[in-house]
Order: sequence, then structure tokens, then C-alpha cells
Amino acid sequence: MKTEYDIVIVGAGPAGLSAAIAAAESGQSVVILDNNPQAGGQIWRAGPIFPVPEIAQEKYRQIQAAPNIDLLYSAKIVAAPFAGQLLIELADTSINLTYQCLILCIGARELFLPFPGWTLPGVTGAGGLQALIKAGTPVKAERVVIAGSGPLLLASADTAQKAGAEVLYVAEQASKGAVRRFAFQLWRWPAKILQALSMPYRLYQPDNYVIEAIGKDRLERVRLQTPKGIVEIACDRLACGFGLVPNTQLAQLLGCQLKQNAIVVDEYQRSSVSQIFAAGECTGFGGSELSMVEGSIAGYTATGQNQKARQLFAQRQRYQTFAHLLGESFKLRPELKKLARPDTIFCRCEDVSYAKVLERESWIDAKLHTRCGMGACQGSTCATAAACLFDWQLPNARPPLLPTRVKSLIAMSTTPLNQK
Repeated sequence: MKTEYDIVIVGAGPAGLSAAIAAAESGQSVVILDNNPQAGGQIWRAGPIFPVPEIAQEKYRQIQAAPNIDLLYSAKIVAAPFAGQLLIELADTSINLTYQCLILCIGARELFLPFPGWTLPGVTGAGGLQALIKAGTPVKAERVVIAGSGPLLLASADTAQKAGAEVLYVAEQASKGAVRRFAFQLWRWPAKILQALSMPYRLYQPDNYVIEAIGKDRLERVRLQTPKGIVEIACDRLACGFGLVPNTQLAQLLGCQLKQNAIVVDEYQRSSVSQIFAAGECTGFGGSELSMVEGSIAGYTATGQNQKARQLFAQRQRYQTFAHLLGESFKLRPELKKLARPDTIFCRCEDVSYAKVLERESWIDAKLHTRCGMGACQGSTCATAAACLFDWQLPNARPPLLPTRVKSLIAMSTTPLNQK
């Protein structure tokens, strides 16, 4: 197995695929790593009844046509034990992969905020519901309520409807005025208007937010705060998404500078660490179009094709303006930080209540006294919520980034595996 490449790209979503295509034009060797079994990331995830979008298919064709691009799927990055190397776990082996340049296209994850009943079976994230449906989970004739903030809510509703679900309500926490101002600016991005009109926008209700999920053994109904008071809706599924949070653990491990929980990059998508670039939602959320442009700029710059990179600056600026508008329009209201009750589960992995976490002074203090964040997800959910709810500073990532094999742990402090 080849273990040395000029360019290593982490993430096979829109940004990563675009970076690979651009970098490959130089003739240098490129490999794309992804911990999923197939390319596409979260946004281009396909399934039994959901074909891959045409734009994604075109990217795949370009990747397949490039003889200098390799792909490694189901590849977990455990650590970065040596300069210019990543420790990778595959299904049956572990390898140290060496690179000249590294491009991080590691995406983002959903922000979950705890509220009473959020751990009931039938309650998922908005993006999580999309992923379940695309993976084949049947939702036909099920009653679905979607709540939270941002365009992902409508995308999730659209996916559910196409799979035969009965979407009852889309509750948007942003005010009616904020949503209206956002809509009035969309003329600058005509494709976004067409995209919005193709979705179930008539179900979209601003100034609404979830306050409780109710049920005995699983979800039975949801309680919402609306401008006219509290309402309850009987349903089978509730999908909540309070926005996206950049994935930065690997960047932290590599020493990259962060700002507002996103990787800091310059105009060429260079991070603060030499020979490490970043693109897509790990540098801030702005949609797939922005991710693709940023990925291309990173791929060109990493391979010395700076003139080609500069030609994309104006296009990137156009989508960055849209990203800024998104961020301003869908800021979370303060009430969402006060939904949890003392007995509400805060850390699902370790069954730690909100009251126990509230007693602590910092994230480290909470971990030491409650085991919050020490379960299977290693704090990917509760640590992010803690940062949002309590303004806690979270510690830097440490290896191993994920649960791993003993052989890989040994390799972190010895010579590279591929040199033994």
C-alpha cells in the first residue's frame, strides 16, 4: 500500500473533492481520506431512493479520470505522531501516511442543545434525519416535526417528504423579521431562490422553537413555543438542528490557529501552520458552493498554481457574502440556552444531568467530577453544547482522536509503522 503522497486531503465532501481535482492538475500525487465508506460527505450522501446529485457525479468522474488521485475510504485519523505524517486506521491495518502538503476539508457537525426529552427514541438531528433516510430508514406515513435554525431545516423536510413522510411543521427559531430580511437579499443568488422554492417552504414557521419532546418509551408529541403561545403536536419523529459547528479537532492537534471555533485561513486557504491548508465548513459554514470554491483554491495553492487560485477569489467572495448573511440572519436566541431542566440529560454517553454540569466551573472541572465528555463520542456533542451554553473554553485535542487499536497507540511513540 502506498504511504507517501505529495498532497493528502482529509475529507471527501464538496471541498475535498474540489481540492483533489485542482491539485491533480499539477501532476503531483494526491490521496483523499474519508472515514465514511464512500465519497460525498454529508451533503452528497446517497441512498436507495436518493441518487447522487449531478454535480457530485461530475466530481466523481473527474476524480476517477485522474490517474494521480487515490482514495482511502473508512480511514480513521487517529493522531499526527510525526511532522508531515498522519496515523491512519483502516479496516485491517494501521499506517503512517506522509505528505508534503495537507488540506483539511473536515466539514462540520450539528449543534445539539439539550431540552427535556431530547434523548427519547425518535428525536434526531435535522441532518441526522437526512442521513438516516438516505441510508434506508423507512419513514413512509410517519408524522415528522422539524425544528431549529437555518436552511438545513427545509432541506431535511424536503428529504423526509420525498421519502413519504408527512411533515407537519418546520419551526424556525429566528424571528420573522430576520427571515424576511434574509429572503429579500436572495435576489443576489438566484440559484438559492430556486432551491428554496423547490422545498416545502409553506410549512416554515419563524419565531417558533422546541421546548420539550414528550413520550414514555419513545417520542409521542412535541411542545413548541410559538408567537401565539405553547402548542403541542402529536408526531412520530422530531428532527432538531441548531446550526453547524466546524470540526477542528485534527486542526487543533496540528497546531492550527482557530477563531470562533473555526480554522483560520488566509486568502489562499493557508492555515497558520506551514504546508497545511483548510477549506469548506471547517473554516466556517457557507454552503456547498463556497466549500467547492475554497477547496479548489486550496488545491491550486498547495501545488503552486497560485494564478489559478487567484482567478477564483471573486467567486469565493460572492459566496462568503452569502455565508455572512446566513450567520447574521440565524443567530440563536437566548431562550434556547435555558431549555434544559435540572434533570435533563446533558451527556448522553455517561448519563450526566444538566444540574451536575451546571455546578461545575469549567469543562475540565465537569469532566473530572462527572465524567461528562468521557464516553463513546468523546464529547463531540456535550462539549460543543457546553461551549455554547456556558461560554466555556474547551481544551485542545489530544491523541488519540478516536477510540483506537493498541497497535496504533504503540505507533504514536515509536518509529512509523510503515518503516518497521
